Amino acid sequence: MEDGLGLGSEEGDVHVSYLPLAHIYERTIVYTCLHNGAGVRGARRATCTSHGMSLLLTPTLRQIGFYRGDVLGLLDDMAALQPTLFVSVPRLLNRIYDKVLAGVNQGSVVQRTLFHMAYAHKKRAMQEGRPVSPFWDKLVFSKLRLKLGGRVRVMSSGSAPISGEVLEFLRVCFGGIVFEGYGMTESACVISKTDPEDFSTGHVGPPVGCCEIKLVDVPEMQYLTSDRPTPRGEICVRGPSVFQGYYKEPQQTAEVLDADGWLHTGDIGTWLPGGRLKIIDRKKNIFKLAQGEYVAPEKIENVYVRAPLVAACFIHGDSLSPYLVSIVVPDEEVLQSWARAQHHPSAGNTRALCADPKVVATVMAQMKDVAAKAGLRSFEQAKALYLHPEVWTVESGLITPSFKLKRPQARAYFKEQIDAMYKKLAAAQPAE
Repeated sequence: MEDGLGLGSEEGDVHVSYLPLAHIYERTIVYTCLHNGAGVRGARRATCTSHGMSLLLTPTLRQIGFYRGDVLGLLDDMAALQPTLFVSVPRLLNRIYDKVLAGVNQGSVVQRTLFHMAYAHKKRAMQEGRPVSPFWDKLVFSKLRLKLGGRVRVMSSGSAPISGEVLEFLRVCFGGIVFEGYGMTESACVISKTDPEDFSTGHVGPPVGCCEIKLVDVPEMQYLTSDRPTPRGEICVRGPSVFQGYYKEPQQTAEVLDADGWLHTGDIGTWLPGGRLKIIDRKKNIFKLAQGEYVAPEKIENVYVRAPLVAACFIHGDSLSPYLVSIVVPDEEVLQSWARAQHHPSAGNTRALCADPKVVATVMAQMKDVAAKAGLRSFEQAKALYLHPEVWTVESGLITPSFKLKRPQARAYFKEQIDAMYKKLAAAQPAE
């Protein structure tokens, strides 16, 4: 049975639930599992005492496993649960990608060669729609799949954009169906999703059956539906899945829902061939620099987190300055590995490494490299960097339960560091 999210349902399916149940993404997945048989007559709850997991078991063998409550132990929970459905977000999928790639790079020459041969063969076969040789799957990729429990047949990414590089990597290495969805709470989660048979990346697929989508001009950002070769504009969606309004908030409702029932998402999109939607910008989370350029920080952050030493990134801009500055949390494992390889005297001390100008310069060099490869323009690139030694958590108030950055809180939290970076940039400019 196929559902609106594209997960489908098979006998023996198991979903690992770790995203917040109050969030529309996880809530819709759980509803889908329940609709397809989990939690029906005779359901019983069991606890995996060794991992602190809770399982909802049913006679149809469809299950929902609730993780221990600590995302750092999620992979251990998945090893115990062996899920077939893995619904995730880019922040976690990026970390899985980085860890797998780091493991490959640390292997022997023979292991690296075999991996790249297997990757190239499977990628080419999937692009051409040919059967994949079981030889490579058994020899190379089966070991990687064990990291997610060994039985995942469907993976999905949502809540934020994911890079095409990571999406392709997941499809090749973990097999099965890997798709990206786009949606929001006000549309009952999903608006569009990629086709399981479409191996291309860089888009969020066509609209789902219950939604119709149109683009609307945003002249202040120079996005027009008359643009060629593809029209561009704010994404608007209409259909039975779209909400009727915010509870007792008519003014706020009128800001996003027009008289014809179109929900204005605040996202900027363009149509690709085949009716596939691509998200290219964000109307709300933008700011203008001193020279008038509009900047979308989320797009830039998604580029910078591809740098090996970068685990998380916060981009800030000021209308009184022509420059962007960045707050970066380094990937501690990669950072320590780099420090040991460099025989750095502060190896093992993350806080000391983050305070070292040489380490900051190394991280900045990696960020410049990925920015150049992604085609970021000069004004879109951060000109100063502060390395923060502590991982952002929900408890710190800097990210949401679905791992999205809280920008106002981040600006306030790092005000001292931001001011110091702008002061340093201003001092470095030649006097007129």
